[in-house]
Amino acid sequence: MKRLRSLHALTAAFLVAFITATGLTGLAVYRATHGTIVALVDRRIASVSGELAAMGTHSGTTELIRQIGALTRERDTGDLGLLLTTANSRFLAGNIRLRRPLPEGFSTVDRALGVKGLSTGRALVRPIGDGLILTVVAETEPFDDYNAARARIYLFGFGSIILVVVAGVATFGFVIGRRIVAMRRTVEAIVDGDMQRRVPVDGSGSAFDQQARAFNAMLDRIAGLMAEISNVSNDIAHDLRTPLARLRGRLQALARRAERGDAPPAEIIAEIEGAIADSDSLLAMFAAILRIAEIEGGARRAGFERVDLGAIAHHVATTMQPAAADAGRSLVDGDPVHLPVAGDRRLLAQALINLVENAIRHTPEGSRIRIVAARAGDQALVSVEDDGPGIPAAERARALRRFGRLDGSRASSGHGLGLPLVESIARLHRGTLALGDAGPGLRAVIALPIAP
Repeated sequence: MKRLRSLHALTAAFLVAFITATGLTGLAVYRATHGTIVALVDRRIASVSGELAAMGTHSGTTELIRQIGALTRERDTGDLGLLLTTANSRFLAGNIRLRRPLPEGFSTVDRALGVKGLSTGRALVRPIGDGLILTVVAETEPFDDYNAARARIYLFGFGSIILVVVAGVATFGFVIGRRIVAMRRTVEAIVDGDMQRRVPVDGSGSAFDQQARAFNAMLDRIAGLMAEISNVSNDIAHDLRTPLARLRGRLQALARRAERGDAPPAEIIAEIEGAIADSDSLLAMFAAILRIAEIEGGARRAGFERVDLGAIAHHVATTMQPAAADAGRSLVDGDPVHLPVAGDRRLLAQALINLVENAIRHTPEGSRIRIVAARAGDQALVSVEDDGPGIPAAERARALRRFGRLDGSRASSGHGLGLPLVESIARLHRGTLALGDAGPGLRAVIALPIAP
């Protein structure tokens, strides 16, 4: 089986099997038709021979000779060879003469028998009493050399089938081989460092073209993840530098005051609490990074169940209304809608909570936040809208990037991981997160496929 792993070996094995099967089928058909013709001819000469033998027994030799002569002149039996001889081969009646004696019973005869017009046929020799021997001969070919012509017909017929299949398999193998070579060269180029190399597509929409597009989409996703890793490394360095420097400064100040012994206890406690807050912020950032990595790993997909996304949105709106009110914002909920999806209830709730918290954090007091659930075709949509400043269209892709904070100075709170976490949850559920304009404000829409 190891030898059949290559495309050429599989093609050759298929052709050998097909040619063998076709050849055996052609041979079987040829022998079956020939055997059928022989059986029909044997039946005919056996019938005529039996009638003549019975006549000779009941009516005598003279009547038998007269009947043989009549049969040779009749249209229906004129093509039969009839011969009546004595035991010592003396001719009595018939329309044929034989060059050699035939064995008793059925036998196959040909031109060597010396019968005029006979190329291939069957003969039946039987004794009929009184020392007489009756021989009946009939052709098995409707015309001369019919067997050879029939063999050529089968040869060309089945041969043409084999040629067509061989040509088709060769063409198929060429097309498949070319696609495999193109994919292999793309992989080799990527391994050599050319991350922009892609499998060629012809735009035909064929299965091969769709496979190439899927492969290229996978490469685009990998390239995007690699770019994200590069950006994340840079962003982590920037985000860690400020809180670590602040934490170090506080600890250093505490150490100096402890040496002097002139710091009031309240100030020392305040600095310690500030250092703890900085530590908690760093831990929260790493927890968010690990959470995103866990979600993008896809392991949670195994525990998916049928849930109602509309009910989850309503529950989140109800739960977050007090928090929004405490922050000076109003949170309203749209009409309840049944939206069955396959997913993780806790992750979907967390995604919506993150969107609401993001809206609370980035809108001024008095802003209005709205959660709307709806169905659009075969998709379940949940949007979180606000009437705050929103995000410019040119900055939305950056906002979805890890640590992609719009505040370049990084003076604002947060680490830029809220929206990327929501997008990871949406992608885990085979959905999308899209940012749009709420006119004014931001509209964040989670779209998931409806469960069947």
